[in-house]
Amino acid sequence: MKLKLDIAPDLVAMMTAEIRAGEKAVTRAVNEAGTGLKSAWRAQITGAGLGQRLANTIRSAQFPKGRPSLGAAALVWSKAPVIVGAHDTGPLIRSKDGFWLAIPLPAAGKSLRGGRITPGEWERRRGLRLRFVYRRTGPSLLVAEGRLNTKGQAVVSRSKTGRGKVTAPIFLLVPQVKLPKRLDLARDADRALDGLPGLIVANWVEGRIGK
Repeated sequence: MKLKLDIAPDLVAMMTAEIRAGEKAVTRAVNEAGTGLKSAWRAQITGAGLGQRLANTIRSAQFPKGRPSLGAAALVWSKAPVIVGAHDTGPLIRSKDGFWLAIPLPAAGKSLRGGRITPGEWERRRGLRLRFVYRRTGPSLLVAEGRLNTKGQAVVSRSKTGRGKVTAPIFLLVPQVKLPKRLDLARDADRALDGLPGLIVANWVEGRIGK
């Protein structure tokens, strides 16, 4: 005795429609979660006072591109991972050569390339020599003999009498610096993952209602 069981065409159509609805729901939910995480990370960065430029390095992408899938995935990343990662972990920074870290003071001014000026660049631009001053009870210093301009920056003194000449601290010298942790990216990532099932269900139900 042989028994042949066939799935009714209506049931096949129903199952196919349900799979397609699931693909759309998952894809939309993943896209929403990825976009939401990107916005949350950008808000964290600007809220920490790190600037819109760094916040804009946070990007997101969805895969596969151009079609719905039950295996849809979103990727959220930064185009400046070293900087963002440092503020996220709060690392201990040491000189790569085992010497001092030079931290510029207001009298140092700024680098022409952006960011912090180095002792070498400062000497080349100012035409002054930096002198090391060791301190037992605090950070050691690099100082220069000159005068302070209207911006409070040390420059060469043209006075033959030495009038207005000062010894200005230019750099603080420390063996290491602990960068404060200013971001918590894992917190927002966990929230996005926890909220993904709810987003899938919501988009699935919405897709049915919209039919």
